[in-house]
Amino acid sequence: MNVKKLAGEKAVEFVKEGMIIGLGTGSTAYWTVQKLGELVKNGLNIKGIPTSKSTEKLALEMNIPLVSFSDVNHIDITIDGADEINPTLDLIKGGGGALLREKIVAFASKKLVVVADESKCVKKLGSFPLPVEITPFGYEVTKREIQKLKCHTKLRKINKNEAFITDNRNYILDCYFESIIDPLHLHTKLNLIPGVVENGLFVNMTDQVIIGYNDGKVKVLDK
Repeated sequence: MNVKKLAGEKAVEFVKEGMIIGLGTGSTAYWTVQKLGELVKNGLNIKGIPTSKSTEKLALEMNIPLVSFSDVNHIDITIDGADEINPTLDLIKGGGGALLREKIVAFASKKLVVVADESKCVKKLGSFPLPVEITPFGYEVTKREIQKLKCHTKLRKINKNEAFITDNRNYILDCYFESIIDPLHLHTKLNLIPGVVENGLFVNMTDQVIIGYNDGKVKVLDK
């Protein structure tokens, strides 16, 4: 049973005619975009703003009309995935490397709905390494400052010699904390470091979470 598909398709129930939709990135949001493509084919009138180049490619393949922030002044709803979700619906995102665009789109949205399978639900954030997007210039300095926050860091790479490059031409530093007790405090501390573009903590942003379970059930969690 594909529990990611269950959660991703369930979220489409929140989409209404004429909406501007933030289109998320990742293996669960993929199913949301696929389902939206089916509905557009059947006559649903929506427009999308993708959170990554990979999602943009998928949306175009599904013939979902796309717009940019120069065309609209708000997003009605964003549907996106997560790498970890705690009981207060704070998130770690960025495993796919799209955290900056994901956060910009989520911030501009009236409503953020997160789709995930049950394995993403945790008591405390931090088992999944926290992605931090940093500028290539002086990244060694930025890395050393981040390590002062008591974490081990690893520059994300696509192979032994080549760094992973985000859609905005930055690096990703994956940060390994024992646990993240105060996500808001850590979010603030990270973003005060010169060279940090954004981090993967999404705090007080999520309105609802849709969880797919291995027994075939789907649960909607409200803030």
